[in-house]
Amino acid sequence: MNDRRAFFQSTFGKLLQEVAKRTEERVAPKRWFRPPGAAPEVAFLAACTRCGDCIDVCPVHAILKMPANGGGLAAGTPYIDPTTRACIACEDMPCASECETGALTRVPWEQVHMGILELDPQRCITFQGAECGVCARACPIGERALALDDRGRPVLKPEGCVGCGVCVTACVTLPSSLKLRLA
Repeated sequence: MNDRRAFFQSTFGKLLQEVAKRTEERVAPKRWFRPPGAAPEVAFLAACTRCGDCIDVCPVHAILKMPANGGGLAAGTPYIDPTTRACIACEDMPCASECETGALTRVPWEQVHMGILELDPQRCITFQGAECGVCARACPIGERALALDDRGRPVLKPEGCVGCGVCVTACVTLPSSLKLRLA
């Protein structure tokens, strides 16, 4: 009996995941940086009660509440604006730990990809011969995400980057030589 139940749960689980993925791609494209551990957008919007608990426990106040105007279905949900205040990749992920609905779940940082980091070498002063390295020193993930080459230039490692935005806000150029785009 358990084998049969497990078979159906596995089969239907995979089917539902595929349907949810395809629905999400059509219905709710990701438009905001969500806190770490966020469920896929459709599931996130359905599960989030807009309680604000994740916002309240963020130690650096990086998590904001989506305003009612302009947020549509996302109004009242938590988001991060990495250009103004970055997520610092707290080891214990208090925002996800506080979420009781599953909209945010605590996962290993290796599985978090809030955004995709991009570098503009035309803007980065290390490509003009200056010494810097502020971005790499600021990165809470370390060399797994952002390292410096033998000339002191940033080397992005997308497979290790969680998209927290700390390097973006730490960059000394204005506007920043680094930017995040949605994952």
